[in-house]
Amino acid sequence: MKMLDDLAARQTFDLDLRDEEWTEFAIAQGWSDGLPLVIPTEKAVERFLSVAGEVREPWAPISPRQVLPTPESLAANAVMAGCRPSDFPVVLAALRAVLQPDFNLHGMLATTHPCGIVIIVSGPIRTRLGIACGSNCFGQGWRANLTIGRALNLILRNIGGARPGEMDNATQGTPAKITFCFGENEEQSPWEPYGVRRGFARDASLVSCMASEGPHNINDHGSNSAEGIVKMLAEAISQPGANTIYAKGPFAVVLGPEHAATLHRDGWSVEMIQQALYQGARVHISRIGADNRRHYEQNVQHFPVDDHYTMAPSPNDIHVLVAGGAGKHSAWIPSFGYTQMCSAEIDP
Repeated sequence: MKMLDDLAARQTFDLDLRDEEWTEFAIAQGWSDGLPLVIPTEKAVERFLSVAGEVREPWAPISPRQVLPTPESLAANAVMAGCRPSDFPVVLAALRAVLQPDFNLHGMLATTHPCGIVIIVSGPIRTRLGIACGSNCFGQGWRANLTIGRALNLILRNIGGARPGEMDNATQGTPAKITFCFGENEEQSPWEPYGVRRGFARDASLVSCMASEGPHNINDHGSNSAEGIVKMLAEAISQPGANTIYAKGPFAVVLGPEHAATLHRDGWSVEMIQQALYQGARVHISRIGADNRRHYEQNVQHFPVDDHYTMAPSPNDIHVLVAGGAGKHSAWIPSFGYTQMCSAEIDP
């Protein structure tokens, strides 16, 4: 019995050592985001390729190196991120979304602004893969959320070349550059699902991606009316230091289910919320120093209207959806600015 125990201990030790050697090797090659990586064996890569038909289709070059990815390289990065094969089609859809010209991938990777990529998953695939849409959906503990977002960022790093300090020039960066993925809470939304409002079929599964900062919490435990909640949202969004002050791109408002229920109870539609936030989320010129006012007007051609700077180009650039669980919290997700929210359908 002792001999069997020693053999088992030795085998475990050897396995751990191989894993450690692999991690150190991968870090030395610059492949890691700083966390340990799963070994991308040929068997694992083939398993991923077998569940994703569109991976064999031609891909656009990935910025900033403008490299054409191979199917194997895409699968290997998803394996290293810790994805399951069933998660891989979501990763590929997210890559197709950020490769759309309107997303401005090259700009977001080269900017000094601290933006990562938010991946919002809509449709029935959320429940099939266990993508968190309710309580703590931005947080820890959800394998699908964390590994899908991580896989996309590893692809951009290892294939596209977006390494920090080299082609990724963020001044301080953001944890959203590691992973930022969550699902829409369609079950607790009182309105049509976000994906349907984007023009997709109700039974379609899709991702929507935006170059974004991490989520900014908006706490409103006091408002008992739609008007009060929208006023709090607008005030929280009206930040002079945000990139969205340039009004060159979108932002997202992720309503907690309790706030959404109050808004709906009082008869507010998504369109009404967008219009109210467009009108209310503005920054008065008195909050902007003279130097920055000159910068806004001379360098980005953004001029005040009625002595206020808008935070979005139009109401349609304010993306409203529901996610999260119990509690009177919502979130604002500001964008890089020079980007659009881009969606792509997930192949079944």
